Amino acid sequence: MALKANPVWGCAKTPHFHKGLPDLVPNRCGFGLDLRVLNKWECTCVGVLAQTHRAITPVEDDRPYTPDVQSSEANERSQDSQSSGFHKDLNLLPKPLSIMELSSSPDDGTKVRVAYQGLPGAYSEAAARKAYPKCETVPCDQFEAAFKAVELWLVDKAVLPIENSVGGSIHRNYDLLLRHRLHIVGEVQLVVNHCLLGLPGVLKEELKRVFSHPQALAQCEMTLSNLGIVRISADDTAGAAQMVASIGERDTGAVASAQAAEIYGLDILAEKIQDDDDNVTRFLILAREPIIAGTDRPYKTSIVFTLEEGPGMLFKALAVFALRDINLTKVT
Repeated sequence: MALKANPVWGCAKTPHFHKGLPDLVPNRCGFGLDLRVLNKWECTCVGVLAQTHRAITPVEDDRPYTPDVQSSEANERSQDSQSSGFHKDLNLLPKPLSIMELSSSPDDGTKVRVAYQGLPGAYSEAAARKAYPKCETVPCDQFEAAFKAVELWLVDKAVLPIENSVGGSIHRNYDLLLRHRLHIVGEVQLVVNHCLLGLPGVLKEELKRVFSHPQALAQCEMTLSNLGIVRISADDTAGAAQMVASIGERDTGAVASAQAAEIYGLDILAEKIQDDDDNVTRFLILAREPIIAGTDRPYKTSIVFTLEEGPGMLFKALAVFALRDINLTKVT
């Protein structure tokens, strides 16, 4: 048995991720998974461990009653109680926090600083505001910068994409989850609506080239091909919109969000230009500390592990979950 670590990532259970999935809001997450039965494979993961807090109730002393020493002992106990500030009335003592109290932070994100990758107007910023409507969003130039911003206490949370119903998994963020000691504390799903943007007064037929993130360009391939537009990659969709506004050329456009058009003063030449209408991106909400999981609902957990070389190793690993009736919604 070569199991190496038991912590797991976790977030509140949601239906199986597929195209057309309704928007979901982040929930509490996390629980431990006992994988000690595994043979000859190692598990390395970061994440959430459920914790249990128990209040300790004082009990009376069990020593026998002795009348001649009771008075002096009572006086000593009284003096000790006064000096230490002990409350005789146990109702006046602070009560242990319950799971509901620990996870009752405002859902609107008041005073919460949330990091995301990209510039203002990016889809990641929209996901952050969907998770925490009144949060202060903090743009980061790279995914790793958002991870570090949380670790260095520059922000409270990070909202980063992990998979898209059309484009698949964002493997870079899977790798970063292994490198950084952050916890998944929720998820949010955002319906992506790609728009064709241009300078004010420009018609879409005038465009000869467009800038956008490579995945956004791939998701709009049919529309852009029909228009005969040359596609040029950019770091992110909002950055592409900013670039078009800065260049100021009428034949140059961008594929980005409607919010980006408003921020950078561009016109929306066409909406919903993606080839697949059911285009949903799932974002993870990351924090420094895990959220204590409750028992009122099932919870989703993410786990990463490596296997030794050999026939049937993957089968043996997956059998551990099947034999315990644990449903796997995604294998990457």
